[in-house]
Amino acid sequence: MKKIIILSFLSIILMSSCATKATQKSGADATIETPFGTMKVKLYDSTPQHKANFLKLAKEGYYNDLLFHRVINKFMIQGGDPQSKGAATGVMLGSGGPGYLIPAEIGKKHFKGALAAARTGGPGNPDKKSSGSQFYIVQGDIISPAQLQMLSAQKGFSYTEEETKKYSTIGGTPFLDGDYTVFGEVIEGLDVIDKIAASQTDSNNRPFKDVTMKIK
Repeated sequence: MKKIIILSFLSIILMSSCATKATQKSGADATIETPFGTMKVKLYDSTPQHKANFLKLAKEGYYNDLLFHRVINKFMIQGGDPQSKGAATGVMLGSGGPGYLIPAEIGKKHFKGALAAARTGGPGNPDKKSSGSQFYIVQGDIISPAQLQMLSAQKGFSYTEEETKKYSTIGGTPFLDGDYTVFGEVIEGLDVIDKIAASQTDSNNRPFKDVTMKIK
């Protein structure tokens, strides 16, 4: 019996090692598995505190079996609330976390597939500190150059030609630029975002059918 247990344990280690190598080979730092498919994610070196924190929680298994508890079509899908694990149907979620915040590392833009940190808004969070675990992935919509120019004037910063082209082709949520930390992007599995975003939701934007995650 002991030999069988040891062999099984070794098999799990080998399978995990192979999965990790496959992820690294693809250029991804992590994978987000969902009932709708898997998203491969690249994390930015320009947001070191968010990157380190996300990887730490993922390695600890913190995100496993949590829900995408807030889903808004043409906007984003949000998850990472520890209180969502096994939460009863209809329970309002979104206030949980690991007990700490992360200093803002704002800079990257909100193109479709952007992985960003959720946070509380208003005067209670003037430094725009991020939630320690909750994140959202942008779906957004196509933004015309004229719309982006208008938004640019309102926000007081400009977009490059490349950024303008990207918003007008793959889309995103530029109205969030400069206010939230984008610390990574989905490099494979953009269609999974669309599938999750199409979920039927209740009045709190929680999908009627739970959308679980497992992050490796």
